[in-house]
Amino acid sequence: MEVSLQCNLWDSVLELTKVAQEKGGDPLVWAIQVSSCLSSSGVSLPSLELANFLVSHICWENNLPIAWKFLEKALVLKIVSPIIVFPLLSSRVIQNRHLRPAAFRLYMELLRRHIFSLKIHVNMQSYMKIVNFLDSVLHLTEVFGVQADELGVLVVEIIFSIVWQLLDASLDDEGLLQLTPEKKSRWPTKPEDMEIDGCIADMERNEHKERLKNLNTLLAIELIGQFLQNKVTARILYLARQNMPVLWGAFVQRIQLLAGNSSALQSSNVISPETLLQLTSDAHNLIKANSLQEHYVRSTSRSLATCARLCFGSSRSSLWLPLDLFLEDAMDGSQVNATSAIEIITDLVKSLQAINATTWHETFLGLWMAALRLVQRERDPIEGPVPRLDTRLCMLFSIITLVIADLIEEEESEACDEIETSIGRPMKKQVETTRRRDVVSCLQNLGDYQGLLTPPQAVTSAANQAAAKAMMFRSGINTNTSYFECINMKDMPTNCSGNLYHLIVEACIARNLLDTSAYFWPGYVNGLMNQLPHSMPTQVPGWSSFMKGAALTPAMINALVSAPASSLAELEKIFEMVTKGADDEKIAAATILCGASLVRGWNIQEHTVNFITRLLSPPIPTDYSGKDSHLIGYAPMLNVLLVGIAPVDCVQIFSLHGMVPQLAASLMTICEVFGSCAPNISWTLTTGEDISVHAVFSNAFALLLKLWRFNHPPIEYRVGDVPPVGCQLTPEYLLLVRNSHLVSSGNMLKDPNRRRLATVASSSSPNPIFVDSFPKLRVWYRQHLACIASTLSGLVNGTLVCQTVDVLLNMMFKKINGGSQSLIFITSGSSSSSGTGSEDTSSRPKLPAWDILEAVPFVVDAALTACAHGRLSPRELCTGLKDLADFLPASLATIVSYFSAEVTRGVWKPVFMNGTDWPSPAANLSNVEEQIKKILAATGVDVPSLAAGSSSPAILPLPLAAFVSLTITYKLDKASQRFLNLAGPALESLAAGCPWPCMPIVASLWTQKAKRWSDFLVFSASRTVFLNNNHAVIQLLKSCFIATLGLNSSSISSNGGIGALLGHGFGSHFYGGISPVAPGILYLRVYRSIRDIMFLREEIVSLLMQSISDIACSELPRQRLNKLKTSKNGKKSGNVSLAATMTKVKLAALLGASLLWLSGGSGLVQSLIKETLPSWFLSVHSSNQEGDTGLLVPMLKGYALAYFAVLCGAFASGVDSLSMASKRRPKIIGRHVEFIASVLDGKISLGCDPATWHAYVSGFVSLMVGCTPTWVFEVDAELLKRLSKGLRQWHEEDLALALLSIGGVGTMGSAAELILEASS
Repeated sequence: MEVSLQCNLWDSVLELTKVAQEKGGDPLVWAIQVSSCLSSSGVSLPSLELANFLVSHICWENNLPIAWKFLEKALVLKIVSPIIVFPLLSSRVIQNRHLRPAAFRLYMELLRRHIFSLKIHVNMQSYMKIVNFLDSVLHLTEVFGVQADELGVLVVEIIFSIVWQLLDASLDDEGLLQLTPEKKSRWPTKPEDMEIDGCIADMERNEHKERLKNLNTLLAIELIGQFLQNKVTARILYLARQNMPVLWGAFVQRIQLLAGNSSALQSSNVISPETLLQLTSDAHNLIKANSLQEHYVRSTSRSLATCARLCFGSSRSSLWLPLDLFLEDAMDGSQVNATSAIEIITDLVKSLQAINATTWHETFLGLWMAALRLVQRERDPIEGPVPRLDTRLCMLFSIITLVIADLIEEEESEACDEIETSIGRPMKKQVETTRRRDVVSCLQNLGDYQGLLTPPQAVTSAANQAAAKAMMFRSGINTNTSYFECINMKDMPTNCSGNLYHLIVEACIARNLLDTSAYFWPGYVNGLMNQLPHSMPTQVPGWSSFMKGAALTPAMINALVSAPASSLAELEKIFEMVTKGADDEKIAAATILCGASLVRGWNIQEHTVNFITRLLSPPIPTDYSGKDSHLIGYAPMLNVLLVGIAPVDCVQIFSLHGMVPQLAASLMTICEVFGSCAPNISWTLTTGEDISVHAVFSNAFALLLKLWRFNHPPIEYRVGDVPPVGCQLTPEYLLLVRNSHLVSSGNMLKDPNRRRLATVASSSSPNPIFVDSFPKLRVWYRQHLACIASTLSGLVNGTLVCQTVDVLLNMMFKKINGGSQSLIFITSGSSSSSGTGSEDTSSRPKLPAWDILEAVPFVVDAALTACAHGRLSPRELCTGLKDLADFLPASLATIVSYFSAEVTRGVWKPVFMNGTDWPSPAANLSNVEEQIKKILAATGVDVPSLAAGSSSPAILPLPLAAFVSLTITYKLDKASQRFLNLAGPALESLAAGCPWPCMPIVASLWTQKAKRWSDFLVFSASRTVFLNNNHAVIQLLKSCFIATLGLNSSSISSNGGIGALLGHGFGSHFYGGISPVAPGILYLRVYRSIRDIMFLREEIVSLLMQSISDIACSELPRQRLNKLKTSKNGKKSGNVSLAATMTKVKLAALLGASLLWLSGGSGLVQSLIKETLPSWFLSVHSSNQEGDTGLLVPMLKGYALAYFAVLCGAFASGVDSLSMASKRRPKIIGRHVEFIASVLDGKISLGCDPATWHAYVSGFVSLMVGCTPTWVFEVDAELLKRLSKGLRQWHEEDLALALLSIGGVGTMGSAAELILEASS
């Protein structure tokens, strides 16, 4: 019955149409009659069936002007929808455009009139019926790969398909479609104001048909341009670009083909090829939120937007403050990093470039200048067991250059992938990209900053040599490395004065960032060179003669050790000699690798580090058949490498290059093997030096323990929910990171740095390595943790450990009482042991190192107990401990862990450092106190008095007194240095954990021994003021904000910034003596020892908010805090004041985010975003500031918090999805967006100022949209829709649309609907 009624209905419509058509009736009357007929039959309008009926009626039995008029009138009266009509027409008309050019012309005319006003057709009924019908006709799901489950998605697909069909038709008309990769269209394409009346009769004539075809092609191209220019359709097409990147890429390629070859486009007076290309470029049509300030300060003053743009030009170096802080922090030798500095800096640079909205030219320039400031800050660093100039130069010339090289490779790889995808074949050559061009222009400008380019004295010769090389190249003189090996730079006929700029350029040339055309840059070198010195030696030992086949004589070895290799080929020859040469050659080559090529071979440093790391895990020889480990045969070579890389600067260089995890794995293997061998094997080197398995083990073990904070108490391993930075540096964690380098899939392969790390890791062992692979090390490590966690126990009489304790005690104290029968009776926690004088005084236990280390805690405990009870004098205790450490230097590590644990227990009585029993610090303790006060003078922190009076002797806990007395017995020579580098930080940590003034006393004692370490020791003592005093830490943080923001002075131009935060060096050799240390330097050297870092979240947020109030009160006239002047002059003045204010507000947020990220890493940042920020917004905040009124200051606080939150998130997890840290980001950001959406939904009530909240939300979302779009894409689509709805309630339609536009396919439909709604 229903079918019959439907047939009768459409028969009636057909009859009405035929009658009106035959009589030439008024289309309006026809449309009204049809509408009435449909409405009376209960058909909803606009009608799908009517649209299909009319299109079928016209195509092609009634292809008449009157029929087209009926269709247009139906569109005008909205009884049919253009969303249905035009897809149906497109599928029939475009493919018949050659047979029926008039119909194609009329189709385009209707399209021009009606497709750009889609806003009134959004709420159609029977939506799924429409989708299914159109999909069956146009196959949209098959073409686009997206199910149109929302009206907005359908709109996007239809608009995109219509434009694409017009494009393919135009290409086909001009014979260009064959030039596309597919050589055909995705759509059936085979076979301007005008009046419809009479057009067909005129144009269907054969003589006009060809002309009309050509005209139609032109009109189709112009219509494509109109689609791309119209605000509504351009935004909808942008959604296609965002969510269908592969299809959009193919579409753009066709546009480029049309623009480059279309004669019709060339003849157009409406659109040019250049305009068409611009309309589809990445820079056009991007629906980005306007600037952050334009969103939330609109209600107060639109001039703020201008101010925000102005502020970036006033002090651009401050934009890179996080880089300066990280680079300086990386120079702290107290701890290495398991993550490559290259990886961290790369992510940091990308984050800052995105959030600062700078060009890559500006970004690279900021990076180079930050690295140059790093070098200039410590041109002559203080002496001590800390990294010095070599580590800073490594950062400048090697790490930064590799960062830039990796960034360029990343962009070029992405560009090649896109092109290969579009053309369907591999690229023959690399494309030149924006980053490569910008690094060249950046380096050309870098030479203008002469104040930063002055070389330290240690590298002046290398800089001069680089300048001379460029000068000779420009002069046409062919020289090579051998020339510089033969001549002194003083003998050069021309003044070849170089600086750091020349060394930077050489580092870039070595890594293919530049070519030798850089030598011809204006001003790069001064003048030309006409001749070379005549008195040149014919041959000297050096790399050139070595490459020509010269033998490794002692002179040659010395030359290669003292001069860095200049090319990878030279290093490879040395590496081959280590792996395949004779034993003597292996030792010599290993020595060479650990020489200048490691420390100063900046252009090839990453290869040197890789080779050394690989050599520490040598492969099993093919002909090896022994029972013992093959490593035993490599002992001499391994020992050379272990000693060669032991200096602090070398360890730090390995850390910067990301080699710590692999280095740890290699060292664990060496320790396991050599620590399990009895010391009955030794080797004699060509130098005459004898080495034993104990020596190899001790060198490897001491180096291994530098790679994590092994001596720190368990309290530092977990505080609250977030562990401190670096606490993960355990053996398990280091191996976990090393194993992750073996993963080679997805984005990992695209990262050049991870490829380098993977190559080294897989070369040693292609399989994962775990602590269980090293049973002896595991036993020691568990004992070590047990010793730290609780008092010593478990020694049982008669066991091997107990016997070893007896032997070691007898060895240590055999000379006591002049060799009497009973030398000593010492009671340990659970046993007693004694030695007898009948033993051979020259005998030493022939035990494996691991067995000795297992007994050492009990030995030290027994000795310390005996000293506490008066059975051992302090001198005898220290002598015995020194004998133990000399016998097995590795035992120093266990001594350290025991003393560190015992100090924290507080069970030992203090001893008087009176100069009789124990050494006295009295000689210079007061001087140390004065110097500490000078160092901390700029922070406002009070320094506790070191002593109540001169009659009060200094006291130390017994374990600390014993340890400091032991360390004092070491000589400051090269042999002892590597063990002092282990004991030094441990001593500082141990003393810092004791009550004040233990560390100053230790510093005073050590200063008497090592005067050249005086500055380092006093500085270390000054840091302990903060370690157990959170109020002092807060005051230090406050000093950082004050110094950086220049809040001590009314002049913003001469105060604040990076220089005020980090200073210009430290030491008594500056300014005639010890001077105040910049607060930033102090904080960077303090924060790692802060045990409870959780309080930093609230304090940094609090200081940031206080700083915003101070900035507003100091920078803006108070009378403008409530309302800006509206006069012309007042507006200009307001702009200037607000520009300065906005500069400092952003700087405050940058500083706060940097300090929080450095202090607690991603864990603390996650806690901030999940807990601290929501809690802050929920709380009520009162302001007692006189000027803290009106809307401006609360809004500035919201602006600062938005920047602060986004910066923290970017620093911790990056702005893209390439980094490992980004894997945890979606959950964190999603949770925060959930909080924001819940507040906007009215589910949560806030306590903060509404203006602050509005500013924060608008700012946070704006920054995500404009700077971190990947974050938006990772958030759940439903959450984004809720957030968008809340923004629209605030009349933030543009921001709401921008958010949905980049939210992925899940929000594409909502974005399209919002576009249509906004256009009404």
